[in-house]
Order: sequence, then structure tokens, then C-alpha cells
Amino acid sequence: MKLSELSYLSTKRLDALSSEGIHSAMDLLNFFPRRYLDRSNTQKMKFLPGSGEEVTVAGKVVDISTAGFGRKKRLEVTLNDGTGTIKGVWFRGVKYFSKYFKKGETVAFFGQAKRYGKNVSIAHPEVDKISSEGDLDAFSRIVPIYPGSKGISQARITSSMIQNWNKEILANIQIDEFLPTDILSEMKFPTRKEAYRMIHFPESHNQHKNALNRFKFEELFLFEMSMEKIHFTVKDRAQGHLFKNIGNYTARYFNEVLPFELTEGQKIALSEIKQDVRSGKQMNRLIQGDVGAGKTVVAIGAMLMALDNGFQAAFLAPTEILAEQHYRTLSDHLKEMDINIRLLIGSQKKALRTDILTDVEGGNAQIVVGTHAIIQDEVRFHNLGLAVIDEQHRFGVKQRADLLSKGNHPHMLVMSATPIPRSLAMTVYADLDVSVIKDLPAGRKPIKTAIRSHKKREDVMHFVRQEVEDGGQVYVVYPLVEESEALDLKDATAGFEKLKKRFPEFKIGLLHGRMKTEEKEAVMKKFIDNEINILVSTTVIEVGVDVPNASVMIIEHAERFGLSQLHQLRGRIGRGERQSYCILMPDVKVSKAGAFRLKTMEETNDGFRIAEADLKLRGPGDFLGTKQSGLPDFKFADIVEDQFLLAQAKEKAKSLLKEDPELKESSHKNLSTVFAPYFEEKVKFYGMG
Repeated sequence: MKLSELSYLSTKRLDALSSEGIHSAMDLLNFFPRRYLDRSNTQKMKFLPGSGEEVTVAGKVVDISTAGFGRKKRLEVTLNDGTGTIKGVWFRGVKYFSKYFKKGETVAFFGQAKRYGKNVSIAHPEVDKISSEGDLDAFSRIVPIYPGSKGISQARITSSMIQNWNKEILANIQIDEFLPTDILSEMKFPTRKEAYRMIHFPESHNQHKNALNRFKFEELFLFEMSMEKIHFTVKDRAQGHLFKNIGNYTARYFNEVLPFELTEGQKIALSEIKQDVRSGKQMNRLIQGDVGAGKTVVAIGAMLMALDNGFQAAFLAPTEILAEQHYRTLSDHLKEMDINIRLLIGSQKKALRTDILTDVEGGNAQIVVGTHAIIQDEVRFHNLGLAVIDEQHRFGVKQRADLLSKGNHPHMLVMSATPIPRSLAMTVYADLDVSVIKDLPAGRKPIKTAIRSHKKREDVMHFVRQEVEDGGQVYVVYPLVEESEALDLKDATAGFEKLKKRFPEFKIGLLHGRMKTEEKEAVMKKFIDNEINILVSTTVIEVGVDVPNASVMIIEHAERFGLSQLHQLRGRIGRGERQSYCILMPDVKVSKAGAFRLKTMEETNDGFRIAEADLKLRGPGDFLGTKQSGLPDFKFADIVEDQFLLAQAKEKAKSLLKEDPELKESSHKNLSTVFAPYFEEKVKFYGMG
């Protein structure tokens, strides 16, 4: 059925619908109400509480009168249902409505009933004239209200008009079911056609809620099926470098070089990696862990497995600062092991860059650390066997695919220092196996976090003095506008000067993004060597350097930071044996969301709980911080609100594909027809087409 065949659909109205993305009958069916008015609750007038609740009443018109003058003129229409009376009051359209009503006729009102003295009235009620019991039933129902827009309003398209068009469509088109019957009955979902009827003509609130859940589920189900299939494709690939020998480098590092015992979580993650790289299939694994869980040590273990087998390893970080920090960390960890590690970043001089590229192509560079510069065409690896991606949420799925092409499908290890809520891991990273490191290294004491107002600044300064005199070190962190823009240095510099005056006997340092790399390194080295007692910094210290002696972090204007960012910052302390303290100092005025973030930080150190709260606050797109994230664009489902449905969709998709991977069974014919083009798009996006 074509849209143009619908009643009362003029060219102007067709254009208005088109501007809303409605080009076909199915588009109109998928144009869901944004809310529903419940007019099904017809009440007797005598029993109306009149406290602003929405009600439907019906009775005879017993009085029509106007009151007031000029702009304050109003129309009052009184109904009586034999138990009591109610007034409908109009301040606009007085002339029209005074002609509309006649005494003695039966009328229904719907709206908010409010009591003024002894009288109950509804301002500007919805009205319908009732000539029979059937008319009242038709009025007393749940009414869909559709999304409006300027175009829809100008074309005089009303909610009842859209509803009538959908009635015509449902009577004239065939809607095939594609969800398997066992899923429909198990989930207690209506058929597809029935679900559309329940969305546009619900007989109860449960009906339209159940129908909406069905449409949400089918979106999630198709997505999870495609992810499962991609996962199988990745796992069943013939390509995948076989790391047979896990010996010299790996054994020496863990048995002789590493100065501490691995946690249970680290051991499990390493054993899962070992299993992957020995399988002959390509590894695609996400390592999730809280701040300080020791993911870098696991990544080093994986890279050494590659080196043991004559392969190169690449370590990708999202910013130059992070790449430099990882380069330092790896160089420090592996300094006794005669391993050639090279750093490749965009800002290097041409001669140095040429030297590094030659080293990489010739195979002399065993480990290459860098930014996305590593993915560029001019970079050719001699024999890339493993790629580690840090801070995965800042890299898109597309960039992962680009990296795969660098070394004939190297093993892929993805790390996230921002714990990823389960709902996101099930969608964005559904093509990866996941290892979670929950435990923290032994001897770590939980960081104590407190919010302190500016009135308490003296107490905070007194506490800082005590900590430094006791041998501790302190971070004072100021926000910056954005890492890539000019930094907001004024506050940090002013704070630095104040602290120098306040504590002339202490050594105070300043660190910010405008400093040259060597200046930053010199300041950071002094702080690590305890030659600086208090380090004033913008968020360049967010990720990376460990200073075990740093026991206090003061975060100025704390309400300006995001939750995950606050948690990352806090993770810079609490790395040694001292009890550590994080003090959040907000401005005088704090928004509701800002207050929620600070309170969450005060209440928990659990990065997974913080990530869930952050996701709820910001939504998935903003949480991941990238358009390329691979986040599916769902029309009905919300992966934060619908986590339970998402888990069910994943489970059902997994078991169905296990039974019938190619959807060859006759009962899956319709599903196969719908799924094939959907999957084709997803395969392209994940770089596997």
C-alpha cells in the first residue's frame, strides 16, 4: 500500500510526513506514539478528589455561561451525571466553544480535575459529544499522542489522523512474522501485526508496553545475532599466528624480572591469552580492569609471547602523552631484557621517523609503541604478530579493522582502563572475548574520598601540611577546557603561586599540557624521586605514571570533571603502602548532575559501579566518546534502560545460531530474509566484508 492511497492525505501532508522521514506505509506504522493519554478511567463526579489527576467524566450540559471581561473573559460549561457536577473552563476559543455546546446534550470531558472551593473544574478539557453508550466507550480509551513538529502542525496533521491512517494500513497490508514461534511464546510477545495494533490501538497500558518490548527485543535480537555470527567468523578464521613456544622472554620476565606476585585475575587473563594464541585462530580479547588492576603487566606478558615466537608486537595508545608514558613503562619493565622498543608518534622529526620506520620494516624493532600513527599506510611491519590497543573506548571499530590489515590478522588484545558496563560490553564489544580483572594487587588500601567546600579550605591545607611532613606527596589537580585546545592554565598557575607562598618550606612543581615533553618528563621525574612534595597539575596526569609515595589528591572545581575522569584521576594515588585520600573541592554552585557525580565518588571505589552510574548519566554515545564506536543506532531500544532485554536477546541469539548457524531450517525462513541484509551491513562495518 502506498502512502498516497490513504484518506485525507494531501500533497502538503505527504511533504510534512516526508520531512519526518516517513516515506512508506511501514514508516508510518513505525512512527510510534511518544506518550498515551488514559481516558479509559471514567469516573463519577461525586467522587472526584480534584487534586490534579487526569480523569474522564460524562454527563448532560446543564449550564453554559461566560464570566469576566476582555482578555479575562472565560467560558464555563457545567455537566451533571446525576451524582454531582463539574465545570469545563475555556480562556481561549470562548466564541467557538460557546456555540459548540447545547443544553441537554451528553458530553464527555477529559483532563486534569482540580478543586476550587466546592467546585471541581477542568481547564481546556478534551471534548466529545456522546449520543450512545458506544460513543462513550470510544471516547473512554487510551489515546496515543504522536511526536509533533513544525511541519506536522502546519499541515494540520493530528494524532487522531495518524491513528486513522495506521488503521487503514493495518487493514490493507500483510505483515510477516520473523521471530521464531518458540521465542514468541517463551517471551509472551504478540505477533508482529498484533504488536503494531497494540502500539497504535492499545486497550490497556500493559498492551502497548508489551508491544514496545517486542519491538525493542527484535532490534536487540538482530544485533546480537550479527555479533554472534561475527564472533564465530573471527574465531573460525584459519588465519591466526600460532605461538607454539612460550618460553625465554616470557619465562624470564615472570620468574626473574617482575618484582611482585601476580593477582588471581592477572593469572587467569594470561592463561586465557595463552590459550588463544596457541589455538591457531586469531585472538580478539578485551581485558577489563579497574584503575590499578595491573592490565599493563598482562599486556607485557602477551607481547613477550609474540617475541618468543619471532613476531613483532605493537602497542597503540590514544594520545601522544599516553604513548610516551607506555613507552617509558615498557622500557622500565624490560630494561634488563635486551629488547628493542621504539616509540612512533606524529610530532617526531623526519630523520628520527625514517630511522624508526626502517627499524620496524626490517624487524629490528621488536615492540613498537605509538598513537594511531602506527595505522598509517607508510608504516610496514616485518612480521606483526600481536597488537595491543589501550583505552579502547577512544578507538573506533574501524581503527581496529585497519590494524588487522597491518600484519595478516595479528592477534588483538584490547585494554580498557575505564571499566565498561555489561550492557556496553554486550553491544559494542560483542565481537571480542572478555577477560575481567576484578582484584587489585596485594597491599593496596582503599582510597578514602571526601567532598570539602571552600569554607573547609583551611582544614584541607592543614591536612596537606601534616601529610607532607609525614613523608607523603600531594597532587593538586585543576581542570582544563580540553586536551586538544589551549589549556585553562590561569587557575592552575594561580593555585601554584598561592601554594608556594603558603608552604615556602616545601618544593612545589607545576605540570601542564603546554610544556614541552622533556620539561614534563623532568617535572614528573622529580615528583617520582620525591624531589617535589606538591605537584600542581592539569589532567595530563590522568593516566599513566605511578608514584607510590603520592598519598593525597585534591581535585579543584571537581564538579567540572566527568565520573570516569574523576575515577581515573583518583587511581593515580593509593599505589603504595600509605593510606591515601582524595579530596573533591567543588565550586559554590553545583548542578544536580555534578552533585550526583561527586556523591557517587564519595560512596564507592568500585570502577564498575562508577561506570554504570556514568553511563546512566551521559548515555552510551557520550560515554564512549566516539562516533566510530560501533554503537548500534537503535530506534526503540535503549541499552542502558533495557539491559535485561539485551541479556535475553543475546542468550536467545546464541542458542538459535548454535542449533541453526546458517538459518536453513524452514521455520527460520522469514528470519533469514530479514537478517541477511542486516548482517551484510554489520560485516562491512566490522571490516570483515
